[in-house]
Amino acid sequence: MCGISGIFSLDKPTESLKNIAHNMSQSLVHRGPDDSGIWTNKDNNLVFSHRRLAILDISDSGHQPMSSNCGRYTIVFNGEIYNHLVLRKKLESQGITHWNSSSDTEVLLEAISFWGLKLTLQKSEGMFALALWDSVEKKLHLARDRFGEKPIYYGYIGKDFVFASELKALKVHPNFSNELDRDSISNFLQYSYIPYPNSIYKDILKLPPAKILTIDLMSNISNFSTYWSLETKLPNDVNNKITDESEILITLSDKLTNAVSDQMIADVPVGAFLSGGIDSSLIVALMQKLSTEKVNTFSIGFSDSDYDESHYAREVSKYLGTNHTELIVSPKELLDVVPKIPKLYDEPFADSSQVPTFLVSQLARSNVTVAISGDGGD
Repeated sequence: MCGISGIFSLDKPTESLKNIAHNMSQSLVHRGPDDSGIWTNKDNNLVFSHRRLAILDISDSGHQPMSSNCGRYTIVFNGEIYNHLVLRKKLESQGITHWNSSSDTEVLLEAISFWGLKLTLQKSEGMFALALWDSVEKKLHLARDRFGEKPIYYGYIGKDFVFASELKALKVHPNFSNELDRDSISNFLQYSYIPYPNSIYKDILKLPPAKILTIDLMSNISNFSTYWSLETKLPNDVNNKITDESEILITLSDKLTNAVSDQMIADVPVGAFLSGGIDSSLIVALMQKLSTEKVNTFSIGFSDSDYDESHYAREVSKYLGTNHTELIVSPKELLDVVPKIPKLYDEPFADSSQVPTFLVSQLARSNVTVAISGDGGD
């Protein structure tokens, strides 16, 4: 993952904004330890900052913030476009042949230059949050992937418009004093998390999935647009429904295999979380089928046998032939994570899996940069 942030102000000088953006970036160093960058637009009092975790094209050519070859657009991007190679070929067939890198960020930028933002996002398959500056129309765009896998918060601190991957980046703003949102507290007590568009703070919101927020900096008018919806993708004609079970299984297998294959593309080591359940076992099985080497798998177990399921992951790993690493943790080690939770999530979040998820992520990071999981399948 990477960390993005930015600020637009009507009254602060550019140098002051640059200092704030630097501090915002520093608060997100855990999201992107490989590189950092700050871009300023003095004419419009706009600053972008970026923390990079290099996955595709780990050279300096993938540095962000990144500007398009035409000079019109500048982007900060967090995530991955899984079909970027397909999009690149389509662009090349249209005469775009000059490339500075092999990164998906550059493909995204050049696609936006050629097709426009909305059509590009409709063509893009991936998980992402981005901010895009259009220097011709003087508009700032924020966008989020189809299902909201990657986070982006935005809103106002005083007169300053701000955005970031995490709330902690907004809280370093010297004027941050936003009150707690009482409706968000009520939502948390009902759902055990705070659903979009609210955050725990007043005037700070989460961008909904598949949405583009556009702000005209000349008029300070903003509007939302939707670039994708599940409803429009579902077949309306009942005659198109698949009724043959074998066809369903073949189609599902093909789609899952393609999805896993796309997500294994990286210039850094890739692994997987393996719990031994159906979802993660299926993902790992497909990864091992697609790989010529042993897949690195990771799991967490518990010293209390009443809660420990690590033996399932061990059995799956043995059957598939993965390179498996497991960590058995004690109740004390679990409790030691709890004080870190507020800093990790920035706002109330009551899913009990957050503790073992942190531990297995920490375990995997010592060996791989990217980890695929079956989380969400259930």
